[in-house]
Amino acid sequence: MLEVKIKDSVLREASKEMDTFVQTFVNAIEETIGGQLNAENMQQLNTDQITLLAWHYLHDEMMDGGYVQLIHNGFGAFIFKNPFAVAVRNWGLETLYTHIRHAKKYYERYHESIEQDMTDEEFMALYEQMPEFDQYDDDFIVNEEQWTNMIAAYIDDHITDFATIEE
Repeated sequence: MLEVKIKDSVLREASKEMDTFVQTFVNAIEETIGGQLNAENMQQLNTDQITLLAWHYLHDEMMDGGYVQLIHNGFGAFIFKNPFAVAVRNWGLETLYTHIRHAKKYYERYHESIEQDMTDEEFMALYEQMPEFDQYDDDFIVNEEQWTNMIAAYIDDHITDFATIEE
């Protein structure tokens, strides 16, 4: 197992704001794995750390370009074909679990088309061709703050599952 470390002083400063608190753990995990999650270092992380990275990838892609972008950038399988939804349900995020499960049917329908190499124009046209994702993109934005706060609370209640806090 890789040991993820965070300085207590950094954590105290980060705890003033939920987004920053969550991002501090994401940053520490990413630093520990050299900035790139792969099959080798994934085996050296625990389930909570992998779930947090999945949340981070989901969050970043959704806030920037929604599900079409998430899938096009290669994160669809990581979110929809792995037990991410079940893991966040275990963290108490029942609404995020339900959201992911509902969006998955459109992932399964469209992912092959979205994952193709294409021009920027072809990529932008996907948003018009696949309007089914719109409601899930909007739902994510509406619930993002609540979900982030719930994730921060989970991390806070299980801090040693995410990192070792050092003086």
